[in-house]
Amino acid sequence: MQWKYRPEPDFEVVKRLQNELNIPEKNAVLLAQRGIGNFEEARRFFRPELDDMHDPFLMKGMTTAVERIEKALQNHEKILVYGDYDVDGTTAVSIVYSYLKDFYDNVDTYIPDRYSEGYGVSIQGIDYAVENGFSLIIALDCGTKAADKIIYASQKGIDFIIGDHHTPDDILPPAVAFLNPKQPGCPYPYKELSGAGIGFKLIQALQQKRQLPLDDIVPYLDLVAVSIGADIVPITGENRIMAYYGLKQIEKNPRAGLRALSRTKKDKTLNISDLVFTLAPRINAAGRIKHGKEAVKLLVEKDLAVANRFADEIELYNVERRGYDQKITDEALNQIKNNREENRFSTVVYHPDWHKGVIGIVASRLIETYYRPTIVCTESNGVISGSVRSVPGFNVYDALDACREYIIQFGGHKYAAGLTIAPGNFEKFKAKFEEVVKNTIAESSKVPEIIIDTDLTFKDITKKFYNILRQMAPFGPGNMNPVFVSKGVNDTGYSKIVGKEGKHLKISLRELKSGITMSGIAFNMAGKAGLVKSGIPLKIAYTLEENHWNNKVSLQLHIKDIQPVNPHINF
Repeated sequence: MQWKYRPEPDFEVVKRLQNELNIPEKNAVLLAQRGIGNFEEARRFFRPELDDMHDPFLMKGMTTAVERIEKALQNHEKILVYGDYDVDGTTAVSIVYSYLKDFYDNVDTYIPDRYSEGYGVSIQGIDYAVENGFSLIIALDCGTKAADKIIYASQKGIDFIIGDHHTPDDILPPAVAFLNPKQPGCPYPYKELSGAGIGFKLIQALQQKRQLPLDDIVPYLDLVAVSIGADIVPITGENRIMAYYGLKQIEKNPRAGLRALSRTKKDKTLNISDLVFTLAPRINAAGRIKHGKEAVKLLVEKDLAVANRFADEIELYNVERRGYDQKITDEALNQIKNNREENRFSTVVYHPDWHKGVIGIVASRLIETYYRPTIVCTESNGVISGSVRSVPGFNVYDALDACREYIIQFGGHKYAAGLTIAPGNFEKFKAKFEEVVKNTIAESSKVPEIIIDTDLTFKDITKKFYNILRQMAPFGPGNMNPVFVSKGVNDTGYSKIVGKEGKHLKISLRELKSGITMSGIAFNMAGKAGLVKSGIPLKIAYTLEENHWNNKVSLQLHIKDIQPVNPHINF
């Protein structure tokens, strides 16, 4: 594990922030590292304002989209809100459907089946719309690469509005309106919206056109916050505003579906990590194990008793998903060893019987063991379907593009993607992908790294420091939870291995210089017990968090790595 420090901020900026805000120096350092240089910028960061969101009509195609929806409403056309089966897609569909349904009855939802239809706009979905008399489809979190499907729909008399955030190819979909800030010529100032974020901008535009207050649609930001966390988009700019208010909505007045899903969460306050690790996997489980429409049913339900029943069903899917996840991960690891592929630059594994719904999760699991770009494949509808995950610093989308001669179809982001391959091309693709990764991956991307914000002494960890730190949330890409390093600490004698399987390390450390002690938790670091118990001076990388236990709240260290101060000592 390599430790990499963020650049030191300008000393004068730090001092100015420290004086203008009356905050500790280390808090000022963290703000300056995030590009905040004065009181006004700090105010906007700590207290995001809804009024600072951009005008949705700045987005290319938005005026046309609103006009087409208004025409549909006036003519009482049937509108189908269509979206992907993952968290971003199902939340986007739930937002737009719920908004329209409040004042318009002739609207319904469609989520493609992961197994029979695959990702994105499908011929089957369009045929469903034709058979059921829909004349307008609003596709969310998909459609950017569906030009052929849009043409097919047009021939069938169906118009498309596409609201998506995936990187466009040279050929744009010939929809009535194409909403994607990443498309050429789009002047929209913020390019990193989630699919649900674009869905929200669409209802914001409709709200403005109807001359109704923005406050009335703020409750929809709860689902936008979930999508922002789950889709790993940057929590900067407009995303930060929406995540901030979305979390407040979840805390104060969550919709029935989210309330039902979070029943097991003991603390009232949820953060982005809770959305990512508690709510998102359950929402995703519906599409992975049964059907994504089950998630939409839950998210649009207003009756808490009914939502609780839906959530119980989804929890069963989540338990089943975890079983598949563990089994396939073990089989994939064995495949790598049996094929003697431990020292490759990439991981590409395949089994025709692996459950398609969990291969993306398995790809992430494999990176925990073999830190490199990873593709996990299975058979689906006569082709090989793969889920792709990358490591920081390596653009897997570009790598797939370099292998496109062996790919039927692919799409996604810099760090996550999906693809389909003809069975006869699998080995050729695997060899080409390995070659591309080998020739393009940077040395820094071959070893896991921890990005360190700044050094801290235990004396720096005061109540005031932590209270200000907590107000920097929500944390995520673009505003990560700060990681600190403290040096010259050692075990108090009370550190021990914990957990049912003995994988974790509960630590108690004393700072040698000050004598101050702090406790913490190091997940999956039982192997470091010998190093900690040796009593030698250590340096630790960690984040700070609150520990709730027996109705008491205390600060603890969430350990990311432990190393000896003297690098020549080996354990």
